[in-house]
Amino acid sequence: MKLNDKVVIITGASSGIGKALAIEFASRGADLVVAARNYVALCELTESLINKYHIKAVAVQCDVSVEEDCDYLIKQAILTFGRIDVLVNNAGISMRALFKDVDLKVLKSIMDINFWGTVYCTKYALPHLLKTKGSVVGVSSVAGYKGLPGRSGYSASKFAMNGFLEVLRVENLHNGLHVLTACPGFTASNIRNVALAKDGSQQGETHMEEENLMTAEEVAKRITDGVENHTRTLIMTRQGKLAVLLSKFVPAFVDKMVYKTFAKEKDSLLK
Repeated sequence: MKLNDKVVIITGASSGIGKALAIEFASRGADLVVAARNYVALCELTESLINKYHIKAVAVQCDVSVEEDCDYLIKQAILTFGRIDVLVNNAGISMRALFKDVDLKVLKSIMDINFWGTVYCTKYALPHLLKTKGSVVGVSSVAGYKGLPGRSGYSASKFAMNGFLEVLRVENLHNGLHVLTACPGFTASNIRNVALAKDGSQQGETHMEEENLMTAEEVAKRITDGVENHTRTLIMTRQGKLAVLLSKFVPAFVDKMVYKTFAKEKDSLLK
């Protein structure tokens, strides 16, 4: 798929990977519908993209955990452009707390955004994507293949997303729909800082070494390449690929390695 003049919807586009995706798609000539809760940041983004890349772009305020907002987002895209070629389900939130300590409302919030947000947007966009033989992208994680300590809700939401996307791919195997499951490694983005703590508050300070993480721009380029090339799955780090592969053959060994890795995390939850 060449992206020039294609219509791309990106959720969670006000910062981090979503913002980087908007810039990358715009640089390749795509017209954009960018969505997030932060409407002011979206408007600033669309203005800069229109001026720099001379594409068309519209901002839609949207909380993907609200089904009516997702319906409205898709309707606005069709009202503005008359078609949808790519839906990028990027909006997401993380967490950091052991399951024994976490308030269950945290897990519900994460599922509502990460999983149900993907389901809602895809449900309303699907008829239009089938008309254009377009692409559905889910920005998932290696946490959707391997449960990560302190991230029970996040891993559960990404496992659910991966299963949903797999079913969508199989059901539409002969309909021309492209489905991409994209799994970045840990990425230097705002999601680290706004991850939920055990009581549902934002953790505020990241516990990752930011200089060792992927950049949002690198992730965006790989995902956009994946859309153009109709890639099926993108696991973006060597460590992630190894974890997924070894989990199939020596799962107990991988459990130990994951535990050791997270035990070394700054202010580790694993005591």
